[in-house]
Amino acid sequence: MQNDKTMEFMAIAMKYFPEAKAKLEESGVEVSMEMAMPFLEIFKSVMYEAYELGKKDAENQI
Repeated sequence: MQNDKTMEFMAIAMKYFPEAKAKLEESGVEVSMEMAMPFLEIFKSVMYEAYELGKKDAENQI
């Protein structure tokens, strides 16, 4: 299941990547996909932890 969520989280990240890249480049920071990969890994960890927290909260509501 974690692998399924990883793919979903990466799809979300890729959806917003062009916007984030444009904002960074407006600030003078050049960004490439290779440079972004470590940050995408952090994003994936954050999203998985948030997912688990939401899942736990939902289970406690039942």
